Amino acid sequence: MNITIVGTGYVGLVTGTTLAELGNSVYCVDIDEKKVEGMKNGIVPIYEPNLEEMFLRNIQAERLFFTTDLKEALDKSEVVYLALPTPPGEDGSADLSYVLQVANDIGEIMTEYKVIVNKSTVPVGTADRVREVIASKTNIPFDVVSNPEFLREGFAVEDSMNPARVVVGSSSEKAKNIMAKIYQPFTNTGIPIIFMDEKSSELTKYAANSFLAVKITFMNEIANYCEKVGADVDKVRLGMGSDDRIGHRFLFPGIGYGGSCFPKDVKALIKSGKQEDFSFQILEATENVNTAQKVILVSEIEKFFGGNLEGKTIAMWGLAFKANTDDIREASSLDNIDLLLKKGAKIVAYDAVAESNVQRLLGDKIEYAKGMYDALDNADALFIATEWPEFKNPNFELMAKKMKNKVIFDGRNMYPLEIPEQNGFYYKSIGRKTIFADGVS
Repeated sequence: MNITIVGTGYVGLVTGTTLAELGNSVYCVDIDEKKVEGMKNGIVPIYEPNLEEMFLRNIQAERLFFTTDLKEALDKSEVVYLALPTPPGEDGSADLSYVLQVANDIGEIMTEYKVIVNKSTVPVGTADRVREVIASKTNIPFDVVSNPEFLREGFAVEDSMNPARVVVGSSSEKAKNIMAKIYQPFTNTGIPIIFMDEKSSELTKYAANSFLAVKITFMNEIANYCEKVGADVDKVRLGMGSDDRIGHRFLFPGIGYGGSCFPKDVKALIKSGKQEDFSFQILEATENVNTAQKVILVSEIEKFFGGNLEGKTIAMWGLAFKANTDDIREASSLDNIDLLLKKGAKIVAYDAVAESNVQRLLGDKIEYAKGMYDALDNADALFIATEWPEFKNPNFELMAKKMKNKVIFDGRNMYPLEIPEQNGFYYKSIGRKTIFADGVS
């Protein structure tokens, strides 16, 4: 089948490459000429493990194409996916201007029946709005479908090729049949396709992400309580997660959630509720707790240094909001950097993948190290903000030689407690007892 993807951001590029991998001819449209030219030459504009290989394979197989010309792609395709940004406005509501503008453009240039698929995360009722915009511009028949994505950054290729389910919201039997044909390679292997109405489909995405944000935040609250009463959150987590009604995923405590989805979607659902005179009290609490959780270790750092961080050098390992991505949107590292700088500390950071994005944002406000151990030179303390695999088994002997103090503040609980203890480090993590180095109390 011939398919157009409008928007080559994270969702659009992964979706387009996946659909090409399934044997379709996919035309990816973006207004950024430089970006499109780069993709034509095999340059993947985002970091995502295993994406480049699939991307290049489908370009070479002549199933994946890139253009800035919407009409050119539209004329070749029966199905058009909208994978456009829906950033939060000042009031937290999702900004639909990109989606509605492209809907308007489609209405003006389409010449035959199309299925318009909302892949972007959009508020309930967006399918109706897209339908109204297109219908105001044309009398040609079309259908609008909601088909939310459920991709985890860092695992997007795996998730796109082996989804837990495919959700399709449509009131049109014709559109349902077309969507079923697109996803037949999945349903043939037992992956379910769940058909529902458009509004239920739109809400499914927000509900799923918001629930996961609540789950993470609840575990962080439990972790903080563990420290008060002397319990170990790792043991509590295992005990909870062994209940198959709860499961082990998203129970890892840390310095809050970030990224492009959870913060934005929680805000948007809260705002959507207020527009209907409904209060999502649990989501409002989740937001407040997460905001505080992101910088919970700064007070511990301050306490360790006697309440004064002026002139202290803090090494930071990790800048991305999570491992295996270069995404720094709503990253906890940025909140901690901002607060530590305000308190007079100096930051020397290392992240092999996300550094360039932070450098564009912060410039020379912080220093950037070439390697993880280089960041430790004469550091007063190490702050671990991202759970990159390369940080999991470091050379503690080398760390001790490089650092001014053998002190680690770990926002991702990277190490079993006995490891820093055996190496004589002061070690403060989340929801577990503090390990005191020799001579530190």
